[in-house]
Amino acid sequence: MLTVTGALRVLVDPRTERDGDVVVDDGSTVATTLDASGCVVTAGLVNAHHHLLQTAFRTLPGTRGVPMADWLPTMAQAYTAAGHDPELYGVAAAVGAAEGLLSGVTTIADHHLNWPTDTSPDGTVALAAATVDAVRGLGGRLVFVRGSARDDPSQAAASADAIVRALLHEDAVGGTDPDGRLQVAVGPAGVHSDGEVTFRALGEVAAEHGLRRRTQANEQVDTAIALERYGRRPLDLLEDWGWLAPDVTVAHLCDVTDDEIARLAAAGVTATHAPGCDVPMGWGIAPVARLTAAGVPVGLGTSGGGSNDAGHLLADARLAMQVSALIGPQLPARQVLGMATEGSAVGLGRPELGHLGAGSAGDLCVWDVSGVADAGVADPVAGLLWASPGRRPKHVVVGGRVVVRDGRLVTADEGELAARLRERLARGRARR
Repeated sequence: MLTVTGALRVLVDPRTERDGDVVVDDGSTVATTLDASGCVVTAGLVNAHHHLLQTAFRTLPGTRGVPMADWLPTMAQAYTAAGHDPELYGVAAAVGAAEGLLSGVTTIADHHLNWPTDTSPDGTVALAAATVDAVRGLGGRLVFVRGSARDDPSQAAASADAIVRALLHEDAVGGTDPDGRLQVAVGPAGVHSDGEVTFRALGEVAAEHGLRRRTQANEQVDTAIALERYGRRPLDLLEDWGWLAPDVTVAHLCDVTDDEIARLAAAGVTATHAPGCDVPMGWGIAPVARLTAAGVPVGLGTSGGGSNDAGHLLADARLAMQVSALIGPQLPARQVLGMATEGSAVGLGRPELGHLGAGSAGDLCVWDVSGVADAGVADPVAGLLWASPGRRPKHVVVGGRVVVRDGRLVTADEGELAARLRERLARGRARR
């Protein structure tokens, strides 16, 4: 039994607030108490769109302020030079997940797009397992998205099927293990990289196993490529290919018309806003206010280290508020905090995540708002986003288990994780 006491304010969900204590029943007979005096308590943040492998390849020369046509081969060359193996995938995922936990992210959706072309389905299982083991070993939750970026369609489908059969528990429901720690989904990178055959092949795997589907669409570059290649816009293609449906989440959506927004809402599609990627890449800004007004649930994601060098979801929530005024009304802090929690959880099909009310999974963050960075803040909940852009939570709890206490990882040593990644990358460079 875990008790969080002395909270200044407990935010149960984006719409309901109450003062008081939080008690999380984790099934344990051992009493654990966390001091939250002078703190705000929120549900654990849910990063709905990440590329964990890119954590190992941040601020690479030639990846900033360049067209996507130049960015993609630069990133691919870095992956190839480092060498695709379970060790690299594991240490990159561990660092990315640790960074997330230390900034309040209890669940990460990892849209994994980079697979060596000469690897068998069993080989891809080993790569995926390394990512899964790294995140679960730290105590976080992972949504592993078997993505595709110009992969052979049949190989991508065979790999996705093998990953589901090897990594998910036999009692998994909707692609999620009974303990909620691992979920598997599928997702081509987008119509700019994958064709109809790939979308349909991965869709068949999703239908067979009851998986959610995820893809990326309507960054400005995605629209331009689709028009040049097919003479049609990305969402037109996704609709024809069976990928506008309630089990689908689409990331980015920077360049969308009112008619397209209405079609997304009618189809029951959910969206993921990723301003920390879209703004520096020059892809535009998703019209979140218009999407939500139309009834499209919107979550929040950081995307990967190749486009957003930080995995700090709360910092990107702040950015989302700041840039929203450039394309519409200013998004309120509570709405954006809701995107980073409940909104993201809705897109994952995970109603137990993103809130602290009845039926929650017991994921929460305790944020200290008693210091100088929050002094003078009239609304401590809004201040979580507006003040102290790089803030870390004091405590983080996943499923009733404390994984960050007093700002430090409980499950691993932060310095050792960073050293392991540096050493692995150095060995990769030495092999060249």
